[in-house]
Amino acid sequence: MSDRTEFGRLLATHFSVTGKVSEPQVDLLWQHYELLVRWNRVVNLTGISRLEEALMRHYCESLFVALHLPAEPVSVLDVGSGAGFPGVPMAIYRPDCLVTLTESHQRKAAFLREATRSLPNVRVVAKRAESITETFDWVVSRAVPWEQLRRRAAWLGRTVGLLLSLSDAQRVRVSEEWRWQAPVPVPWSRTGVLLLGSLRFT
Repeated sequence: MSDRTEFGRLLATHFSVTGKVSEPQVDLLWQHYELLVRWNRVVNLTGISRLEEALMRHYCESLFVALHLPAEPVSVLDVGSGAGFPGVPMAIYRPDCLVTLTESHQRKAAFLREATRSLPNVRVVAKRAESITETFDWVVSRAVPWEQLRRRAAWLGRTVGLLLSLSDAQRVRVSEEWRWQAPVPVPWSRTGVLLLGSLRFT
């Protein structure tokens, strides 16, 4: 069995708990993973690169966020995208949505540009989110602590989606400027949750 076949099999097995990915989407996700493994030898993109663990921790969790996007097309900002999570799988799963990846680390941003050449709905911005003056429908992150993100989140977007631990989610929910939903357990994680919040307009 080839690695691509195993990737597709594992993705179908694990992600079928919550959703379904088409074969062309699996191909795009696999291309991203192949490039990630190659670049990871010289650029520290992730400490998790073994196929099954990477698929569950990186790809399935990112696709899980995409499942919670509204049915209509939206603009999404991925803050501190790093190796492209959750933004790249989200863009592959929802090609109708425009996804902006921000990454201030220049070599990681170079990887993101190379990894998204075939994704017309993705843009890479090689600077910190604090420098962005645009607004988006959604802001997502799995790498940036809320204490750093909250200073700009209300300006950047109307809805926030955070992948974090349950204990961190409980601390984030005290942010009074946001209306937080109950944390949604991530099926492939013992402690990880997706926390969604909407801006309280005054």
